[in-house]
Amino acid sequence: LGADDTTDICEQFGVWMEKSMYGKTYMGIQRATFILANDGTCLAAWPKVKVAGHAEEVLDTLRGL
Repeated sequence: LGADDTTDICEQFGVWMEKSMYGKTYMGIQRATFILANDGTCLAAWPKVKVAGHAEEVLDTLRGL
């Protein structure tokens, strides 16, 4: 779990983007999950997370690593 108060990391991972709600556009974070190795290598990614079943899918992937 990490925090990115400057949006630098979000931009590198491609999750800082224009969004819209109720007819207004704004910049925000697209919900995503990444599994990273100690060296920063991305081992798995879910760019558009849907809550139902997501935790189980991530755990299954972690168990397989």
